[in-house]
Amino acid sequence: MQAADVPAATDVAPPEAATPATDAPAATEDAPPEAATPATALRISIAAVGDMMLGTDYPQNHLPDDDGASFLQGVAATLSATDIAFGNLEGVLADGGEPVKKCSNPNACYLFRSPARYAEHYRAAGFDVLSLANNHARDFGEEGRSATMQALDAVGIRHSGREGEFASFETNGLKIALLAYAVTKDSNMLLDYGLAELTVSGYSAAHDIVIVSFHGGAEGAAMMHVPFAEEEYFGEPRGDVALFARRMVDAGADLVLGHGPHVVRGIELYKERLIAYSLGNFATYYGISVDGVKGIAPILLASLDGTGRFIEGEIVSTVQLRPGGPSIDPQDRAFNLIKGLSIEDFGDPGIEFTPDARLLPKN
Repeated sequence: MQAADVPAATDVAPPEAATPATDAPAATEDAPPEAATPATALRISIAAVGDMMLGTDYPQNHLPDDDGASFLQGVAATLSATDIAFGNLEGVLADGGEPVKKCSNPNACYLFRSPARYAEHYRAAGFDVLSLANNHARDFGEEGRSATMQALDAVGIRHSGREGEFASFETNGLKIALLAYAVTKDSNMLLDYGLAELTVSGYSAAHDIVIVSFHGGAEGAAMMHVPFAEEEYFGEPRGDVALFARRMVDAGADLVLGHGPHVVRGIELYKERLIAYSLGNFATYYGISVDGVKGIAPILLASLDGTGRFIEGEIVSTVQLRPGGPSIDPQDRAFNLIKGLSIEDFGDPGIEFTPDARLLPKN
């Protein structure tokens, strides 16, 4: 407070002694510190899709006519509208190199190698982070996966998949981690549930949001249901995906995204965290069948708060009609399939499926 004004002195003494002004320093009025936004009020939006492979030049040229430039154009606006866009990258991004994977059964085995420049197509479509944990990530050995990592690094796309390699970054002021798992050699191992739990728990302690991706489950049109048991495909163990996903949430995961069966599976809300058991084939130009239900896939949109709790979401249905890439499906077939499968497999999946394809947590 400022000292009171004192009248100027005169030769005539005032009738009463004036009260002297107090010699006190002026108070500093500091603005109160700005209150931090509570984590429950923060929001982050995520778009997630399944398998992607935009064409291969091995062993023969099976690349799109326009070199893949337009393959993702029909879905780019949806992917780019979110804070984080995720997908599973099948095959490698490399210029040259010899395959390491040997195909004893050509009817069940393909090799995929896209040119390194195709990383630009994923970036242009809006992708921020990709899984390199799947049965095609090592088609050209670890050298091929290294080439893929370098190609993605060059365009600013983060990745996870090789054993011990996880993505950690910041978005909207939140620390985000993406941990990708598969059942294949030298990848973060889905089948080692205990180690995966410890790893997820450690990342949860250091991050606000932990996303776990897994490539597991048997393949094919008949494999749309979650069996709640260990699965196999051509003699290869593919994991108990329900056991894995729920244990990852118990360990601290906030969103679990599955892929691998090449068809969609159901979704559920488990401890306020969203689990998608298979996002199907999203953008595959060659080698992977897109006939019937294999060509129907979602763009799963999810909004989480700063603690990882699922707030709301949406399923944007897409369909692949070769030689074109994925396009928005006005018939909402992916949404309807996932809704039906979720109810059949989980009874009450904890999610309300609205007529306009939105996803809301049940009260």
